[in-house]
Amino acid sequence: MAINSIDTFKSNVMSHGGLAQANRFNIIFKPPQMSLINLDPSNLIANALGGNFSLKDLINDPRDISMLCQTATIPGRQITTFEALDKDAARKIPYGYMDMEVNCTFLLTEDYYMKTIFDNWMQVVFNTSNYHPNYKNKFVTDVRIQQLNKKNKPIYGVVLEKAYPVSISDIVLDNSAGGANGFTITFAYDKWEQES
Repeated sequence: MAINSIDTFKSNVMSHGGLAQANRFNIIFKPPQMSLINLDPSNLIANALGGNFSLKDLINDPRDISMLCQTATIPGRQITTFEALDKDAARKIPYGYMDMEVNCTFLLTEDYYMKTIFDNWMQVVFNTSNYHPNYKNKFVTDVRIQQLNKKNKPIYGVVLEKAYPVSISDIVLDNSAGGANGFTITFAYDKWEQES
């Protein structure tokens, strides 16, 4: 049997539990200004008047965030180097590291639930009415991003320490487009650590 045969490949992959699936992931965070009790009276009244009120409207369920996340990235890390001349050859010498940006795309529901969450969060980061930034400890939170297996158990995860949104993408409205709409968030953070 050839060393690089398909059977050898399949055996090798299965010995490690199979291939990781890109569509099995979880993202967990609670924005600093978000309470588990829904404090948005205008939304509650609108749902009640529209006949759509339920007890679930009184609770902000953190699982909603994970379910509405369409894409997420587990960040990479780059070692920063400088070149030093060693005899006749240039060699790279490490002096630090740089973590990559994290982007997440969220689906929009008809009440713009996720957009409202991030609009409010960014307003806490930087108040656009009075042009004042807030203290960092007031707007950061830890964000967990996990790869799940076929049984929805985490097999790898990272924690973005002291994360906050720095960018919300445009939302494109288009008469010729069909299907769900969404937007992308870029997170800044101090560093990421692998979950234990």
